[in-house]
Amino acid sequence: MTSERFLALVAAWGADARRWPEAERAAARAFAAADPAAVAPALAEADAADALLHASRVAHPSIALRDRVIASAAEAGLKARREGRRWLDRLAITMGAGWAAAACAGVVTGVMLTSHLTADAQAEAVLYQASLLGVDDAEVLG
Repeated sequence: MTSERFLALVAAWGADARRWPEAERAAARAFAAADPAAVAPALAEADAADALLHASRVAHPSIALRDRVIASAAEAGLKARREGRRWLDRLAITMGAGWAAAACAGVVTGVMLTSHLTADAQAEAVLYQASLLGVDDAEVLG
């Protein structure tokens, strides 16, 4: 423990060693015990600041201020929830539109392929029937 680190601990955490970081508490106490005259002014100044802080009154907020803060926080939460919900709604609409477009493309492709396959199957059926019966294509097709 150096004197600079000890002074930084006292400035940050005050004169009460119980508030110092636990990892440095033992080393700081040993440093203070080794040279009490050197650390006494810093500890006295920090103790005076601690006494002023403890003696000061804490202003209690009024009920109106408390209610305004709670209402403001609730409104901010609702606003954030609405903003998040809008984003989620936009995402759902976009994804729904994508699924609808994919479904329409599937239906159109199915209809187009079915008509082509049906036409090919009908032509094969006509040719097969014509070959079995020995009928001319002009008679079958009309």
